[in-house]
Amino acid sequence: MLSSILLEGIIIGILVSIPMGPIGVLCVQRTVHQGRRSGLISGLGAAVADSSFAFIAGFGLTFLTDFFKSQQFYLMFGGAIVLIFLGFRLFFTDTIKEVKKYRIQRANPYTDFMSVFLLTLSNPITILFFGLVFTGLGVVKENIVQTGTLIGGIFLGAICWWFILTTVVSYFRNLFKIRIIFWINKVAGMLIVLFGALAMFNAFYPQFNNEKIQKSPIVNMSNKLKK
Repeated sequence: MLSSILLEGIIIGILVSIPMGPIGVLCVQRTVHQGRRSGLISGLGAAVADSSFAFIAGFGLTFLTDFFKSQQFYLMFGGAIVLIFLGFRLFFTDTIKEVKKYRIQRANPYTDFMSVFLLTLSNPITILFFGLVFTGLGVVKENIVQTGTLIGGIFLGAICWWFILTTVVSYFRNLFKIRIIFWINKVAGMLIVLFGALAMFNAFYPQFNNEKIQKSPIVNMSNKLKK
């Protein structure tokens, strides 16, 4: 029973992490630019944030859920501003200067982790997503063992995905010349700005995001697994 719940959690964790949103773009860019460790630690920040949302939803911590929902606009708006800033900063980065810099000094793991952790937390609508998934799987908050096992599986699944992604990107990293890294930074910067603009739209019109989450393939899958 617990092994099947753990497996379901791992699958959900992987599926939640796979979509190449702003966090994925940032992790790939950091892996190419600063190395596998930087990308993996950034992915760890996302995994911890997603697992925190799963914990809040799974154990029914209503005071935290209410706080995130009441502050949803400000959190999403702030996250959108940060994404747009990071995107423009990355787009206008002096690639040659940055490559030389990271050959001399290592990336800061604390900054890598916290920047992605806080960006992921800026999307509190994820609590609704995990709430629907937990309901679909029939896992109730009163059963601490089942809920904890599912949350642990979600964390393990997310970590597995970020490990696979950064390992694959790191494997091909040496093939990337300065000119290729230059264009990776440009494309990544533009994508992150676009994601920031989308996050800004969702901050003002959250109902579109709510409808999308309720129709999510992962939520539908959890409902089928319950049956």
